[in-house]
Amino acid sequence: MPARVVCISRTLGAGGPEIGRAVSERLDFRYVDEEIVAQAAERGGVDEGLVADTEKRRTLARRLLDELAWAGLAQTPSPVLVEALTTGPYRELIVDVIRETAERGEAVIVAHAASHALAGHRDLLRVLVTASDELRAQRLGAEAGVDENEARKLVRKSDADRAAYLKSFYGVSAETPTQYDLVVNTDTLEEADAAELIVTAARFSLDGAAT
Repeated sequence: MPARVVCISRTLGAGGPEIGRAVSERLDFRYVDEEIVAQAAERGGVDEGLVADTEKRRTLARRLLDELAWAGLAQTPSPVLVEALTTGPYRELIVDVIRETAERGEAVIVAHAASHALAGHRDLLRVLVTASDELRAQRLGAEAGVDENEARKLVRKSDADRAAYLKSFYGVSAETPTQYDLVVNTDTLEEADAAELIVTAARFSLDGAAT
């Protein structure tokens, strides 16, 4: 039975998006990342940026209410409206789109905690791409053009936001290697080699040699 979906979770600065694109090209799968945000936004009838900010734990309810107030359509946030937006369908938009993407198959889904959203799904390879804090900060500093201290702060903030997102959306209090089928450390692996390792793992399960 083909492994029809590869989920790549990644820490900031570990090279996850680049590796995901390489994997999708090698497997001839769709590469899905911000597309999920766009689809969720379209389905919910809200701005794409608002849905994206939800993933960064900037409450969609608060942002929507701010937008309404700015437009002069709401003066005082209603507790009922806050509750509806917080617990209603908006929170599930991204998860719904992830699951529908997996149902269509032949996709590499990067980020959005897709490995957790699809827990128990058949024909799935769950991958975590990570690296040491120090190396991630060095890479981020070079890419973003910020100094070492600022890069370290960005890495710490990203990790904290990621942990909070996992807990808020999926009830994951602590991320562990056993939540994934494969953990790739890019401290020593080049992106091309990491991608090849993931492709090999996907094809290994494709051939039925592993489950």
